[in-house]
Amino acid sequence: MPSASRFKSNEPERSGVPRPAGHLPTQLSNEAIVRALLERRSIGGAALYDRYHRHVRRILARIMGPDDVRDSMQDVFLEAVRSIPRLQDPDALPGWLTTIAVRTATAHLKRRARLRWFPLFPTDELPEMAASVATPEVDAAARATYRVLGKLPTDERVAFALRCVDGMELVDVARACGVSLATIKRRLQRAEKKFGAIARGEPDLAEWIQRGDRWS
Repeated sequence: MPSASRFKSNEPERSGVPRPAGHLPTQLSNEAIVRALLERRSIGGAALYDRYHRHVRRILARIMGPDDVRDSMQDVFLEAVRSIPRLQDPDALPGWLTTIAVRTATAHLKRRARLRWFPLFPTDELPEMAASVATPEVDAAARATYRVLGKLPTDERVAFALRCVDGMELVDVARACGVSLATIKRRLQRAEKKFGAIARGEPDLAEWIQRGDRWS
């Protein structure tokens, strides 16, 4: 486990002094980002977000749908900053963030499922985020896809979204979900069978099913 002293900077922190372009957050290496986070310097959080917010947003959107990621984005980065001392290797930062994003999205979906049964508390209305789509037909197919995914068990939905929507390699899906390769294969088999059966009832997916397209 890295300690803060391992990443201690030789340059003093200069409060209020603009940094040269080479030290902007987006220019920091993974090791420098981890060092700054361990030393509780604000540039660490800024650099982490600058470098990886698109990656995290993509993973969350693949699992949850494009309109439902705002609060979960914040949760992912707060958890990353809080648990950074547990990161063994700075070069593993992207995969580590993927795992946190998957865990956060899974918890969100399970919490949302519970609220359907116990709608006791009002939820805030969040502004919709535009989906990254090219045509109304693709937009309709994407929304239909997430309607179908919403009917799958959470663990199967996550596996299907990461593999079939995001195109992640099987071994990476298993690692992100914290399960064995054999387990993720079983989840995918169940998810693909259920998805295909439910999707046949979605007119907006008829052409895609006929062509055998993936949902990317």
